[in-house]
Amino acid sequence: MDANPTAADLRRLAPLLLGRVRRGIVGSSRYALKLRDAIRLAAADPSGAPVLISGEPGLEKDNIAALIHYGSAARKQLLVRLNGALLRPDGAELFAPGPDCKALLEILGAGALLIDQVDLVDPVLLPRLRELALERRWQGPDGLEHDFRGRIYLTSETHLDGFEAIDRPIRVPPLRVRRQDLGEWLRYGVRQKARSLGWSPPPQVSAALVKRLQTYDFPGNIRELSQLIDRALRQCAVSRPPVLPEDVFWTERRQQVRARFELWRWKPQLRNLMRSPRLWNTLLFGVVSWVFVLVNLWLWLGPQDRAHNGGLNLFWAWWWPLILLTYPLVGRLWCSFCPFMVWGEIVQRLARLLGWQPQRWPRGDSDRWAAPLLAAGFAAILLWEAVGNLENTAWLSSCLLLLITAGAVVGSLAFEKRFWCRYLCPVGGMNGLFAKLAISELRAQIGTCSGSCTSFACFKGGPAEGEGYATAGCPVGTHPAHLTDNRNCVLCLTCAQACPHRSVTVRLRPPAADLQRSMDPPAGEAGLILVLAGGLCLHHWERLLGWLPGKVAALASGHGWPATTLAGGLGLQAQEAFSLSEGPLLPRLAIGCLALALPAGLWLVARNAAARLLPGRERPWLLLYALLPLLWGLMLAHHLALGMAEAGRVLPVSAAPLLAESRFGEGAGSLAVVLAGLPAWAADPHVIGFCQTLAVGLGLIGSVVLLRRLLLPDRLGWLLQAGTTLIVAAAGRWLMGAG
Repeated sequence: MDANPTAADLRRLAPLLLGRVRRGIVGSSRYALKLRDAIRLAAADPSGAPVLISGEPGLEKDNIAALIHYGSAARKQLLVRLNGALLRPDGAELFAPGPDCKALLEILGAGALLIDQVDLVDPVLLPRLRELALERRWQGPDGLEHDFRGRIYLTSETHLDGFEAIDRPIRVPPLRVRRQDLGEWLRYGVRQKARSLGWSPPPQVSAALVKRLQTYDFPGNIRELSQLIDRALRQCAVSRPPVLPEDVFWTERRQQVRARFELWRWKPQLRNLMRSPRLWNTLLFGVVSWVFVLVNLWLWLGPQDRAHNGGLNLFWAWWWPLILLTYPLVGRLWCSFCPFMVWGEIVQRLARLLGWQPQRWPRGDSDRWAAPLLAAGFAAILLWEAVGNLENTAWLSSCLLLLITAGAVVGSLAFEKRFWCRYLCPVGGMNGLFAKLAISELRAQIGTCSGSCTSFACFKGGPAEGEGYATAGCPVGTHPAHLTDNRNCVLCLTCAQACPHRSVTVRLRPPAADLQRSMDPPAGEAGLILVLAGGLCLHHWERLLGWLPGKVAALASGHGWPATTLAGGLGLQAQEAFSLSEGPLLPRLAIGCLALALPAGLWLVARNAAARLLPGRERPWLLLYALLPLLWGLMLAHHLALGMAEAGRVLPVSAAPLLAESRFGEGAGSLAVVLAGLPAWAADPHVIGFCQTLAVGLGLIGSVVLLRRLLLPDRLGWLLQAGTTLIVAAAGRWLMGAG
């Protein structure tokens, strides 16, 4: 304290004093032991470095500050507590309420200052508090610099930017991750409260009661537990039973995450295997990157049609059906070893070696502009695919792959990590959309993260800690504890590699668990659903718009217009002669755009009609998400036709160029016989048709179930929507033809 405090000074300090410790750290779990060690080390610190104590509400963080202070060599000094939420922006309570008054810091002298809830301090004041904590200096109203001889304690419920330099951060774990300690907490709290009520001997706590309360999460933590004990004992104050009955402990029903199965708890050895950096680095940089190069060379240098180029067969008959089949199982796993971003990351690393530094990850609502741009990019790719006949043109298919790779490279040079992958990649956007249907998910235990983690290495990256590996942090800039759906998780397991607390886990769950009525998807994501639906119409435009070219040509002839000025000039001949991949570009683009826009047009009409028939309904875009399983089934049915007919012929198709007579000299007939005998398989058209119907049927069932979850609770509305879904499914199956 000030060497000569006045009576007025002492009166100012009296209401702010924190004069005693309420309790120690109860429990014997590893969390409790680690917290005790952190308190002991902070108390023994001879430098009196500032301490930042963070954790959820109700964890008595001010009591931990008192434990440190009164366990230190400065225990005879005063400890003063201020509520950060009540401090004025100019900090007058600390630095001087007026020109004729001493500053509180001056009166306190070598005493300790606790600023509670510093995360609620006005942002204007935060820089001065940061200087006070880190440099032990403060500026008075007179503009002079003063030194502070005491110790600073700060408590916060959230992460504080700018306070990372504090050497002694202490994370207080919440009760829900310390369930092992709950029995000790209950018995300790009951003894304390019973003593204050004059109840001796204190009542016992049964093991059954402890077990029941261990299923409750205690969102209010120690404060809520203390209130629970107080209420229970007051109910029994008259009868004073020797054992507390269970029914006097009132808790809200625990909101459980339903039907989750943790793979790594079932098979712990999977955890070490799946999070191995050597495995991922070998797969990404030793296999995927060079296979991608070889496939592109194959597409450029080999035959240009699908009947003779195995690279085209792999791309269109293998990759598309397989990626659609994997969505319901592993979600966005493809993105974790995507060759586009592998080369983006390689270029980013090379650029860093040459001195180029990408910009920091831009914070803010990038989805607001990126999601519509992504949907537009996917629409452009679909048009290019149809107009350019990419399925049967090898070099153009390679151009598509290289164009997406170029976007990944440019994005990697512009921003750190995988900004392109999260916001702008068309394939990544589709993967993230369908990943919501998956039966697997990666999540982190929020309590463990908030109670044990101080480095945020899973998110920001950092050196190895404990059993965690050194990583660069989440490549798509997402903290695993903040994931609400699978859209922004590529299952690369970087967070699991970095986490030293085993908070990250991989779980199985019911299908489409991400799709809930309360979800808040980014603006523009619903547009991607319409674009993907438009892609189906574009692929089967003949069954929808095949009559249009002939009708325009007939109309031109009926009016006596010269064919060269309209029909012939635009290439609009008879229906069977028109093709989206051949002829003048303008009419092909026009019909392609019309087919691509059909679902969006129908959606606008249906939304306006529903607004008139069923007024007062909110968030009509939920219907699009309810149709997501059906869209997946229709896309799978479309690509199954090519996959089941041609995927089994990849070996003879790849060997076809070698069978050409020009490639063999005399005496090579035996090799030709061997190559001609390579195994091949193709499904019967009836089998393909059955599998297509099965895929559409599964999607229809999923959409009907989601309709009930997401949309109208009344029977009439549900029947209308279910009928609409059935019509869409039937129309989609009709588009596929007979298989």
